[in-house]
Amino acid sequence: MDFRIFTEPQQGASYDDLLAIAQRTEQRGFDGFFRSDHYLRMGDGDPGYGPTDAWTSLAGLARETERIRLGTLVSSVTYRAPGILAVQAANVDQMSGGRAELGLGTGWFAQEHRAYGIPFPDRRFDLLEEQLAVVTGMWETPAGARFSFEGEHYELVDSPALPKPVQDRLPVIVGGLGERRTPRLAAEFADEHNLPFPAFDRIRPLFAALDAAIERAERTRPVVRSVALVACLGADEATFRRRAAAIGREPDELREHGLAGSPTELEDRLGALAEDGVERVYLQVLDLRDLDHVDELAEVVL
Repeated sequence: MDFRIFTEPQQGASYDDLLAIAQRTEQRGFDGFFRSDHYLRMGDGDPGYGPTDAWTSLAGLARETERIRLGTLVSSVTYRAPGILAVQAANVDQMSGGRAELGLGTGWFAQEHRAYGIPFPDRRFDLLEEQLAVVTGMWETPAGARFSFEGEHYELVDSPALPKPVQDRLPVIVGGLGERRTPRLAAEFADEHNLPFPAFDRIRPLFAALDAAIERAERTRPVVRSVALVACLGADEATFRRRAAAIGREPDELREHGLAGSPTELEDRLGALAEDGVERVYLQVLDLRDLDHVDELAEVVL
Protein backbone atom coordinates (compact mmCIF):
# COMPACT_ATOMS: atom_id res chain seq x y z
CA MET A 1 0.00 0.00 0.00
CA ASP A 2 1.27 3.47 -0.84
CA PHE A 3 0.04 6.85 0.34
CA ARG A 4 -0.58 10.20 -1.30
CA ILE A 5 -1.64 13.58 0.04
CA PHE A 6 -4.79 14.96 -1.60
CA THR A 7 -5.87 18.59 -1.27
CA GLU A 8 -8.89 20.78 -2.07
CA PRO A 9 -7.38 24.19 -2.95
CA GLN A 10 -10.70 25.70 -4.06
CA GLN A 11 -11.56 25.96 -0.36
CA GLY A 12 -9.03 28.77 -0.04
CA ALA A 13 -5.38 28.31 -0.94
CA SER A 14 -2.82 30.27 -2.91
CA TYR A 15 -0.14 28.71 -5.06
CA ASP A 16 2.35 29.38 -2.26
CA ASP A 17 0.14 27.39 0.13
CA LEU A 18 0.11 24.51 -2.36
CA LEU A 19 3.86 24.68 -2.81
CA ALA A 20 4.50 24.52 0.93
CA ILE A 21 2.37 21.44 1.50
CA ALA A 22 3.60 19.72 -1.70
CA GLN A 23 7.21 20.17 -0.64
CA ARG A 24 6.42 18.91 2.87
CA THR A 25 4.66 15.92 1.28
CA GLU A 26 7.84 15.15 -0.63
CA GLN A 27 10.13 15.69 2.36
CA ARG A 28 8.12 13.32 4.54
CA GLY A 29 8.21 10.45 2.06
CA PHE A 30 4.70 10.29 0.63
CA ASP A 31 4.32 8.85 -2.86
CA GLY A 32 2.42 11.72 -4.42
CA PHE A 33 0.66 15.06 -4.15
CA PHE A 34 -2.72 15.40 -5.81
CA ARG A 35 -5.25 18.18 -5.96
CA SER A 36 -8.89 18.58 -6.83
CA ASP A 37 -9.83 20.41 -10.03
CA HIS A 38 -12.52 22.92 -9.05
CA TYR A 39 -13.13 26.62 -9.59
CA LEU A 40 -15.54 27.42 -6.77
CA ARG A 41 -15.50 27.02 -2.99
CA MET A 42 -17.97 24.61 -1.43
CA GLY A 43 -19.53 26.08 1.70
CA ASP A 44 -18.35 28.95 3.85
CA GLY A 45 -14.84 30.32 4.17
CA ASP A 46 -12.54 33.23 3.42
CA PRO A 47 -13.99 34.95 0.33
CA GLY A 48 -10.65 36.57 -0.47
CA TYR A 49 -9.12 33.57 -2.20
CA GLY A 50 -9.80 32.91 -5.84
CA PRO A 51 -9.27 29.50 -7.42
CA THR A 52 -5.98 28.17 -8.71
CA ASP A 53 -6.19 26.33 -12.00
CA ALA A 54 -5.24 22.69 -11.46
CA TRP A 55 -2.96 22.11 -14.42
CA THR A 56 -1.33 25.54 -14.20
CA SER A 57 -0.47 24.98 -10.54
CA LEU A 58 0.73 21.41 -11.21
CA ALA A 59 3.07 22.79 -13.87
CA GLY A 60 4.60 25.04 -11.23
CA LEU A 61 4.91 22.20 -8.72
CA ALA A 62 6.52 20.07 -11.41
CA ARG A 63 9.49 22.46 -11.42
CA GLU A 64 9.63 22.88 -7.63
CA THR A 65 9.52 19.23 -6.56
CA GLU A 66 11.79 16.34 -7.48
CA ARG A 67 10.25 12.96 -6.62
CA ILE A 68 6.53 12.91 -5.85
CA ARG A 69 3.86 11.99 -8.36
CA LEU A 70 1.61 14.91 -9.34
CA GLY A 71 -1.93 14.88 -10.66
CA THR A 72 -5.63 15.62 -10.39
CA LEU A 73 -8.29 13.74 -8.49
CA VAL A 74 -10.12 14.41 -10.69
CA SER A 75 -10.38 16.79 -13.64
CA SER A 76 -13.87 17.27 -15.02
CA VAL A 77 -14.57 16.53 -18.66
CA THR A 78 -16.56 19.76 -18.83
CA TYR A 79 -13.55 22.03 -18.32
CA ARG A 80 -11.27 21.30 -21.26
CA ALA A 81 -11.41 19.88 -24.76
CA PRO A 82 -9.71 16.47 -24.70
CA GLY A 83 -7.02 17.46 -27.20
CA ILE A 84 -6.02 20.42 -25.01
CA LEU A 85 -6.10 18.31 -21.86
CA ALA A 86 -3.77 15.77 -23.51
CA VAL A 87 -1.34 18.60 -24.30
CA GLN A 88 -1.52 20.05 -20.77
CA ALA A 89 -0.93 16.74 -19.01
CA ALA A 90 1.92 15.82 -21.38
CA ASN A 91 3.50 19.24 -20.75
CA VAL A 92 3.39 18.69 -16.98
CA ASP A 93 4.84 15.23 -17.48
CA GLN A 94 7.75 16.71 -19.38
CA MET A 95 8.21 19.52 -16.86
CA SER A 96 8.29 17.01 -13.97
CA GLY A 97 10.57 14.49 -15.63
CA GLY A 98 7.81 11.91 -15.96
CA ARG A 99 5.80 12.25 -12.74
CA ALA A 100 2.35 13.34 -13.95
CA GLU A 101 -0.90 11.40 -13.68
CA LEU A 102 -4.35 12.29 -14.99
CA GLY A 103 -7.51 11.69 -13.02
CA LEU A 104 -10.61 12.23 -15.13
CA GLY A 105 -14.29 12.24 -14.20
CA THR A 106 -17.70 13.50 -15.26
CA GLY A 107 -17.88 16.54 -12.98
CA TRP A 108 -20.81 17.25 -10.68
CA PHE A 109 -20.74 20.80 -9.24
CA ALA A 110 -23.35 22.64 -11.30
CA GLN A 111 -23.01 25.92 -9.37
CA GLU A 112 -19.34 26.27 -10.25
CA HIS A 113 -20.16 25.86 -13.93
CA ARG A 114 -22.72 28.65 -13.72
CA ALA A 115 -20.26 30.88 -11.87
CA TYR A 116 -17.60 30.59 -14.58
CA GLY A 117 -19.76 30.17 -17.67
CA ILE A 118 -18.84 26.53 -18.25
CA PRO A 119 -21.47 24.41 -20.06
CA PHE A 120 -22.87 21.62 -17.88
CA PRO A 121 -24.68 19.07 -20.06
CA ASP A 122 -26.84 16.36 -18.56
CA ARG A 123 -25.20 13.40 -20.34
CA ARG A 124 -21.60 13.77 -19.19
CA PHE A 125 -20.72 10.07 -19.02
CA ASP A 126 -20.60 9.90 -22.80
CA LEU A 127 -18.20 12.87 -22.74
CA LEU A 128 -15.98 10.99 -20.30
CA GLU A 129 -15.80 7.90 -22.50
CA GLU A 130 -14.88 9.94 -25.58
CA GLN A 131 -12.34 12.06 -23.71
CA LEU A 132 -10.62 8.94 -22.37
CA ALA A 133 -10.45 7.56 -25.91
CA VAL A 134 -9.03 10.82 -27.29
CA VAL A 135 -6.45 11.47 -24.56
CA THR A 136 -5.08 7.93 -24.47
CA GLY A 137 -5.28 7.67 -28.27
CA MET A 138 -3.22 10.82 -28.74
CA TRP A 139 -0.54 9.68 -26.31
CA GLU A 140 -0.36 6.21 -27.87
CA THR A 141 -0.09 7.46 -31.46
CA PRO A 142 3.48 6.78 -32.70
CA ALA A 143 5.69 9.81 -33.25
CA GLY A 144 5.32 11.02 -36.81
CA ALA A 145 1.87 9.46 -37.24
CA ARG A 146 -1.49 11.25 -37.13
CA PHE A 147 -4.48 10.72 -34.85
CA SER A 148 -8.11 11.15 -35.91
CA PHE A 149 -11.27 10.57 -33.93
CA GLU A 150 -14.93 10.94 -34.78
CA GLY A 151 -17.41 10.67 -31.95
CA GLU A 152 -20.76 12.10 -31.00
CA HIS A 153 -19.19 14.96 -29.05
CA TYR A 154 -15.62 15.38 -30.34
CA GLU A 155 -13.93 15.21 -33.72
CA LEU A 156 -10.18 15.37 -34.32
CA VAL A 157 -8.75 15.28 -37.83
CA ASP A 158 -5.10 14.49 -38.59
CA SER A 159 -3.79 15.65 -35.22
CA PRO A 160 -0.01 15.35 -34.87
CA ALA A 161 -0.83 14.11 -31.33
CA LEU A 162 1.99 16.09 -29.80
CA PRO A 163 3.57 16.56 -27.34
CA LYS A 164 4.19 13.08 -25.98
CA PRO A 165 4.54 12.34 -22.27
CA VAL A 166 7.97 11.38 -20.94
CA GLN A 167 6.52 8.21 -19.46
CA ASP A 168 5.86 5.32 -21.79
CA ARG A 169 2.36 5.38 -20.36
CA LEU A 170 1.14 8.40 -18.41
CA PRO A 171 -1.16 6.86 -15.76
CA VAL A 172 -4.88 7.55 -16.11
CA ILE A 173 -7.16 7.39 -13.08
CA VAL A 174 -10.90 6.81 -13.43
CA GLY A 175 -12.83 7.59 -10.29
CA GLY A 176 -16.40 6.90 -9.25
CA LEU A 177 -18.74 4.76 -7.19
CA GLY A 178 -20.87 3.29 -9.97
CA GLU A 179 -21.10 -0.46 -10.48
CA ARG A 180 -21.57 -0.60 -14.27
CA ARG A 181 -20.11 2.12 -16.50
CA THR A 182 -17.30 3.31 -14.23
CA PRO A 183 -15.70 -0.16 -13.85
CA ARG A 184 -16.08 -0.72 -17.59
CA LEU A 185 -14.25 2.52 -18.41
CA ALA A 186 -11.58 1.76 -15.81
CA ALA A 187 -11.04 -1.68 -17.33
CA GLU A 188 -10.83 -0.26 -20.85
CA PHE A 189 -8.79 2.91 -20.35
CA ALA A 190 -7.42 3.36 -16.82
CA ASP A 191 -4.33 2.40 -14.91
CA GLU A 192 -6.07 3.03 -11.59
CA HIS A 193 -9.64 2.87 -10.32
CA ASN A 194 -10.33 5.26 -7.45
CA LEU A 195 -13.26 5.09 -5.05
CA PRO A 196 -13.88 8.63 -3.75
CA PHE A 197 -15.05 8.63 -0.12
CA PRO A 198 -16.76 5.22 -0.27
CA ALA A 199 -18.82 3.69 2.49
CA PHE A 200 -16.48 1.08 3.90
CA ASP A 201 -18.93 -1.78 3.34
CA ARG A 202 -19.10 -0.86 -0.39
CA ILE A 203 -15.40 -1.23 -1.15
CA ARG A 204 -15.34 -4.99 -1.73
CA PRO A 205 -18.48 -5.04 -3.94
CA LEU A 206 -17.17 -2.15 -6.06
CA PHE A 207 -13.82 -3.82 -6.56
CA ALA A 208 -15.65 -7.05 -7.42
CA ALA A 209 -17.48 -5.10 -10.14
CA LEU A 210 -14.09 -3.94 -11.42
CA ASP A 211 -12.84 -7.55 -11.45
CA ALA A 212 -15.84 -8.57 -13.55
CA ALA A 213 -15.27 -5.69 -15.98
CA ILE A 214 -11.59 -6.60 -16.34
CA GLU A 215 -12.54 -10.20 -17.08
CA ARG A 216 -15.08 -9.14 -19.71
CA ALA A 217 -12.51 -6.86 -21.34
CA GLU A 218 -9.96 -9.72 -21.31
CA ARG A 219 -7.45 -7.29 -19.89
CA THR A 220 -4.12 -8.60 -18.59
CA ARG A 221 -2.49 -5.33 -17.46
CA PRO A 222 -3.27 -4.68 -13.75
CA VAL A 223 -5.47 -1.86 -12.46
CA VAL A 224 -4.42 -0.20 -9.20
CA ARG A 225 -7.26 -0.08 -6.65
CA SER A 226 -7.38 3.09 -4.56
CA VAL A 227 -9.58 5.08 -2.20
CA ALA A 228 -9.70 8.75 -1.24
CA LEU A 229 -10.65 9.45 2.37
CA VAL A 230 -10.53 12.53 4.58
CA ALA A 231 -7.67 12.33 7.09
CA CYS A 232 -7.83 13.86 10.56
CA LEU A 233 -5.27 12.61 13.06
CA GLY A 234 -4.65 13.57 16.65
CA ALA A 235 -2.05 12.17 19.00
CA ASP A 236 -4.62 12.87 21.72
CA GLU A 237 -8.37 13.46 21.69
CA ALA A 238 -8.05 17.22 22.18
CA THR A 239 -5.79 17.57 19.14
CA PHE A 240 -8.09 15.41 17.02
CA ARG A 241 -11.13 17.48 17.98
CA ARG A 242 -9.28 20.72 17.34
CA ARG A 243 -8.37 19.57 13.83
CA ALA A 244 -11.90 18.36 13.19
CA ALA A 245 -13.28 21.76 14.19
CA ALA A 246 -10.73 23.52 11.97
CA ILE A 247 -12.15 21.77 8.89
CA GLY A 248 -15.78 22.09 9.98
CA ARG A 249 -16.41 18.38 10.57
CA GLU A 250 -17.92 16.45 13.47
CA PRO A 251 -15.50 14.06 15.20
CA ASP A 252 -17.94 11.13 15.29
CA GLU A 253 -18.78 11.56 11.60
CA LEU A 254 -15.10 11.65 10.69
CA ARG A 255 -14.46 8.46 12.62
CA GLU A 256 -17.33 6.75 10.83
CA HIS A 257 -16.43 7.80 7.29
CA GLY A 258 -12.76 8.73 7.20
CA LEU A 259 -9.27 8.04 8.43
CA ALA A 260 -9.74 9.79 11.72
CA GLY A 261 -8.94 9.69 15.39
CA SER A 262 -5.87 8.40 17.17
CA PRO A 263 -2.81 6.76 15.57
CA THR A 264 -4.16 3.37 16.62
CA GLU A 265 -7.53 4.08 15.01
CA LEU A 266 -5.84 5.05 11.74
CA GLU A 267 -3.67 1.93 11.80
CA ASP A 268 -6.69 -0.29 12.38
CA ARG A 269 -8.64 1.34 9.56
CA LEU A 270 -5.72 1.00 7.14
CA GLY A 271 -5.41 -2.66 8.03
CA ALA A 272 -9.08 -3.18 7.19
CA LEU A 273 -8.65 -1.33 3.88
CA ALA A 274 -5.73 -3.57 2.98
CA GLU A 275 -7.90 -6.63 3.64
CA ASP A 276 -10.51 -5.14 1.27
CA GLY A 277 -7.94 -5.00 -1.52
CA VAL A 278 -6.99 -1.32 -1.36
CA GLU A 279 -3.50 -0.75 -2.76
CA ARG A 280 -3.29 3.05 -2.58
CA VAL A 281 -4.78 5.63 -0.23
CA TYR A 282 -5.27 9.32 -0.93
CA LEU A 283 -5.25 11.14 2.40
CA GLN A 284 -7.47 14.19 1.96
CA VAL A 285 -5.88 16.99 3.99
CA LEU A 286 -8.32 19.90 4.23
CA ASP A 287 -6.31 22.36 6.35
CA LEU A 288 -3.44 23.12 3.99
CA ARG A 289 -1.66 25.34 6.48
CA ASP A 290 -1.39 22.65 9.17
CA LEU A 291 1.90 21.22 7.98
CA ASP A 292 2.43 19.51 11.33
CA HIS A 293 -0.54 17.32 10.40
CA VAL A 294 1.35 16.08 7.33
CA ASP A 295 4.34 15.27 9.56
CA GLU A 296 2.19 13.33 12.00
CA LEU A 297 0.38 11.44 9.26
CA ALA A 298 3.73 10.40 7.84
CA GLU A 299 4.81 9.05 11.22
CA VAL A 300 1.69 6.88 11.43
CA VAL A 301 1.00 5.69 7.89
CA LEU A 302 4.52 5.43 6.47
